[in-house]
Amino acid sequence: MAAGMMEQERATAAAWFRNLRDAIVAAFEGLEQSHVSGPLSDQPAGRFELSETRREGEAGEDAGGGLMSVMRGGRVFEKVGVNVSTVQGRLGAAAQAAMAARGVPGVAGDPRFWASGISLVAHMQNPHVPAVHMNTRMFWTPSAWWFGGGADLNPCLPRPEDTAHFHAVQRAHLDPHGAELYPRLKAWADEYFFIPHRNRARGVGGVFLDDHNSGDWAADFALIQDIGRAFLPSFVPLVERRRSQDWTGADREAQLIHRGLYAEYNLVYDRGTKFGLATGHDANAVLMSLPPLAKWV
Repeated sequence: MAAGMMEQERATAAAWFRNLRDAIVAAFEGLEQSHVSGPLSDQPAGRFELSETRREGEAGEDAGGGLMSVMRGGRVFEKVGVNVSTVQGRLGAAAQAAMAARGVPGVAGDPRFWASGISLVAHMQNPHVPAVHMNTRMFWTPSAWWFGGGADLNPCLPRPEDTAHFHAVQRAHLDPHGAELYPRLKAWADEYFFIPHRNRARGVGGVFLDDHNSGDWAADFALIQDIGRAFLPSFVPLVERRRSQDWTGADREAQLIHRGLYAEYNLVYDRGTKFGLATGHDANAVLMSLPPLAKWV
């Protein structure tokens, strides 16, 4: 399929990301309502606060925007954001150079772009519940389109059984698209979510892909949908398993120090953070991923 305008495909993808956002927000608010034991049982259940976001465009240009959904200080979630956006405009020189370096064709000849996606980061109250990240997106230029995203688990107190569950669900959703896909996307995540200046991974991995265009838009969209569908069954059982577990001051200390790693990665290396800030998207939405509290030794 030629890139063309792809108006219907773009609308279909944007609607999917919004529907996935709605399902995740409902599930997370359900977890807050159902949490009835543990150190924070007397705290009111958290609810998402919603705000519209806008991308800064040229004068008179409709540059698009999105919806930022953030919950703070709940029983289960200390801070969680679930953002969706659909933006368009023209790529600046730095963004063009970065995309051309990755092999995305045609951006110098026609810098118009359109992008839509969902981005989620959850930082938990209980140190035994792992933090988590997920995003899926579609990007379009007149010369090309591609999908990207994935999910990765970031526990401060890793449990082998939790890691195994998370990866097993990812694999089950990827295997219908080819048995070779999960090992490749897992290895890609291990490489992408590595912190070179600490010489360590930021978590226990997951799956990741970018610039994905097989030439079959429908097949590629089905793949990115299944990456999104894997999120809730891979993560919610871990929350339910750990959310009432007692924790110590040492556990909280480990959590805050681990969050420092997360902040370092997102501010120094994360491609989505750099792209969002460089292309004028709402800074609060772009930096939603940062933890509410962190600590460095």
